[in-house]
Amino acid sequence: MEFKTAQEKLNSLKQLVAYHSDLYYNQNRTEISDYEYDMLMQEIKAIEAQFPQLITADSPTQTVQGKSSNLFEDVVHKVKMESLLDAFSYEEVREFDNRVKEFSQTPVYAVETKIDGISMSLEYVNGVFTRGSTRGDGVVGEDVTQNLATIKSIPKKIENAPDFLEVRGEVYMPKEVFLNLVKQQEEEGKKPFKNPRNAASGSVRQKDSKITASRNLDIFIFNIQQISDEYDITSHKQSLDLLKSFGFKVSPRYNTYNNIEDVIKEIENIGNMRGQFEFEIDGAVVKVDDFSVRQEMGSTNKYPRWAIAYKYPPEEKSTILREIEVSVGRTGVLTPTAVFDTVQLAGTSVQRAVLHNQDFIDEKQVNIGDEILVRKAGDIIPEVVKLVKKNTEGVFKIPMVCPSCHSEIVKTEESALRCINPECPEQLTRNIIHFASRSAMNIDGLGESIVYQLAEKQLIHDIGDLYYLTFEQALNLEGFKDKSANNLITAIENSKKANLDKLIFGFGIRNIGEKAASLLAERFRTLDGLINADIESIIEIDGFAEISAKSVVEYFEKDTVKEVIEKLKNAGVNTEYISTKTSETLSGKTFVVTGTLPTLSRDEAEKLITDNGGKAASSVSKKTSYVLAGEKAGSKLEKAKTLGIPVITEQEFLDMINN
Repeated sequence: MEFKTAQEKLNSLKQLVAYHSDLYYNQNRTEISDYEYDMLMQEIKAIEAQFPQLITADSPTQTVQGKSSNLFEDVVHKVKMESLLDAFSYEEVREFDNRVKEFSQTPVYAVETKIDGISMSLEYVNGVFTRGSTRGDGVVGEDVTQNLATIKSIPKKIENAPDFLEVRGEVYMPKEVFLNLVKQQEEEGKKPFKNPRNAASGSVRQKDSKITASRNLDIFIFNIQQISDEYDITSHKQSLDLLKSFGFKVSPRYNTYNNIEDVIKEIENIGNMRGQFEFEIDGAVVKVDDFSVRQEMGSTNKYPRWAIAYKYPPEEKSTILREIEVSVGRTGVLTPTAVFDTVQLAGTSVQRAVLHNQDFIDEKQVNIGDEILVRKAGDIIPEVVKLVKKNTEGVFKIPMVCPSCHSEIVKTEESALRCINPECPEQLTRNIIHFASRSAMNIDGLGESIVYQLAEKQLIHDIGDLYYLTFEQALNLEGFKDKSANNLITAIENSKKANLDKLIFGFGIRNIGEKAASLLAERFRTLDGLINADIESIIEIDGFAEISAKSVVEYFEKDTVKEVIEKLKNAGVNTEYISTKTSETLSGKTFVVTGTLPTLSRDEAEKLITDNGGKAASSVSKKTSYVLAGEKAGSKLEKAKTLGIPVITEQEFLDMINN
């Protein structure tokens, strides 16, 4: 390759990698697979190896990808959170061994699973968890302490701990939790996360820690970043054993080897077990065990020279597409699913994959009878990669008739095909499932299978019918006895007391999530008040877009909805908002909380703000009334000073409420 051609190619690749890195690290979504991203990086490395003069400081081979956002306070890492050098062949692993032997003739290696999650730093002072932060760009991350505190496996207090301890771990979403979340998102008409890593990242970087808590995240600790002098640790295995004694969940599979061929065998073993783990892995990590050798080898700008990550290639197999099933969801969106000859992928049998929509089918150019290539995205969700061989003519077209009620289908602005029949049986059933969910009316015991039984027996047709279900009818359900029937009726009765925001969210109105439902309840106070609201009055709510306001108004205009609401009222379901506010002292004022306060956590401070009529915002702007600042307040404090916004202490804030 000529120099000019190489330069142009490299610049193009760097722009492409920067784009996909931003999606992956900062927006928690992807457009290409990890393997495709890795191959782009390999192309960059190959060009830079041939033309070293083209290497620049901002090259993705020289920097850790990712950056901190303005949603959270910045945290400067005293010990840089480095990335890992990737290997895609066993020959590269052997080359790594040769480099290590320049420093140690008899190296010992620790081999671990490479969990695909989001890297975190946890800090402990005198055994108490004090701060948690993201990796960011390796030097500056984000303070997500409140969110990490919701993860049950993170010890909040360590017995017999050092004066100071900083550890590094990987927060992940278990496979089963991820699949349930995707199912819930699809039923609610939301765009689902593509893989567990994106789901974990999106869950940790939430402004509301309640959302993080609801995602059931977990963590494995794999490194000590800093520790007080009283501990003399000389090897990686010794450090993991110590962490385990402190109560941390450490890397689930780690062993040491003194021969690189044994290391390669362990990499193969881990690869063969990929489908058995309850978490997603994308490789195996090989580290020099001896800390003194690590010290001597040092690091580049981006990678430690004493470690390497072997990345497993994606497992893809061809099969014959036998059928395309079309189902209708809660919001009426039609979803096509490919049914194909069974293949083994990542240790499991696979014969179905979601085709998303007509645009996706058109892009892949597939039809029933064609040979297709399939894989598991992130080793979890089966997906159709591409057409292998065209055995038919044309491309499959989703019938413009609802598979449930046979009504005509319309195409929405989002390129989705939707059934708009308000009487569609499948939509009604799905809506009841959503209504009973924990985030809505929280009817314990009313799961999907029970709802389908009730619908099949013609005992319920809409959410209003739930409140007229009798003990005798429940007793006739499959597998039900006196106790289970009584528990179900009691749970339905208890749900009548749910606050108005839960009821609004339970309706399943398009474009209205939990937060929007809460804002509507606070603004209009009663269900009748919301029903009588027009688009203009809803848009007046800070943060509400016209499309959301229109969805609300159109929903309550439906005759079927009016009938359901009448049933709910007659059954005694609460239709009023019970405010948690204790006063209106801070009414009309907007606060931004930043830094570490003396006695209040950020969540506690923000709750006090809203309970007293104020608004808690996440970023500083000209609309901000006060910035409530504690120790180590960062960029938000500087911005407040620049804009001339009053900065108050915790005590001044409390005095403001009390007075």
